[in-house]
Amino acid sequence: MTEPATRTRSVVVEREIAWPPEKIWRALTQPHLMEEWLMKNDFSPAVGHQFQLRGDWGGILDCEVLAVEPNRTLSYTWNHAHDDPAFNLESVVTFTLTPTPAGTHLRVEQAGFRPDQRQAFGGAMAGWPLFLDKLEEAVAGAD
Repeated sequence: MTEPATRTRSVVVEREIAWPPEKIWRALTQPHLMEEWLMKNDFSPAVGHQFQLRGDWGGILDCEVLAVEPNRTLSYTWNHAHDDPAFNLESVVTFTLTPTPAGTHLRVEQAGFRPDQRQAFGGAMAGWPLFLDKLEEAVAGAD
């Protein structure tokens, strides 16, 4: 049996962070802190809020908040339009925070990569660990 061509893949990165969920939540939801670890943005943690992430590389991602459960779950679309339809990306990023004795278990999933999006998938596989390194730095420096 063959799998349908529309099947998508996900990138999942998990990390233990030595800070409580409340502190990580601030870095995930406050625009000035998001800029430190992710990209420039006009984010607001409200379901339905449409915002943009603006990369230093000149790219713009159009996003919409899908779910907000303070200190637990944050989910939003992560869409990039491109002149070449093969490079259009329509995905969903979900952050899940689980308290642990040592701090927080953070799980990040970016879902929706089509089979023909090997470059975007590879970029996300390489990029999310780097973003999370910067997130940890932003959390450590935040009051």
